Amino acid sequence: MRGETSDVVDLAAGDDEAHVGHGNDPDARGRPRTRHRGRVQTLGSHVVYANSWMTVREDAVRLADGTESIYGVVDKPTYALVIPRDGDRLQLVEQFRYPVGRRRWEFPAGTAPERADVDPAALAVRELREETGLVAGRVERIGHLEVAPGMSSQRGHVFLATELTAGPHQREHSEQDMRTAWFTVAEFEDMARAGELADSQSLAAYLLLQLHDRRGTGGAVGTGSR
Repeated sequence: MRGETSDVVDLAAGDDEAHVGHGNDPDARGRPRTRHRGRVQTLGSHVVYANSWMTVREDAVRLADGTESIYGVVDKPTYALVIPRDGDRLQLVEQFRYPVGRRRWEFPAGTAPERADVDPAALAVRELREETGLVAGRVERIGHLEVAPGMSSQRGHVFLATELTAGPHQREHSEQDMRTAWFTVAEFEDMARAGELADSQSLAAYLLLQLHDRRGTGGAVGTGSR
């Protein structure tokens, strides 16, 4: 496509076993490339836009009936979302979200700079400290999320942080308007019902937290820093 070598790859949406590595195996040019199995084929791919946080690519595909089409995909690096919990309280951050033009409450989350590949647990610890100043004595991975599988390859890992110690935050310049606050579980749920907390990743992470608590088990690991 547009002078690039055709790279035919089988695709099957929803097949986790089809992903190589974390699902974003870089090609020779360092671009993420998702591999799948199935009846839809990728005939070619080219990047139409890229910056330090994301790339947008357009893939030429052959559908199951043999017809050809295009698919636009937003590639962003894996992120870590952290749920800071102290007893019945959850800490949220609030900041202005430019695409929706509103301030939004959400759990601390982020990706590594320059789309770097960073261990999700280490990223979770760093994001928690940067955005809230909290240091966790105990961190558990409780699940993972797919941001918008109809348009993006991005995935996120969800962590529960407990045994918290307060300290100074280390926010980036773009986060200068951020603020934090503790909310009880009841307050969190009231905010969700009222639409005051509408961040889909935070709401999905809260569901993972409920499932984690019901299970009553988890592979907790100490961070080694308190």
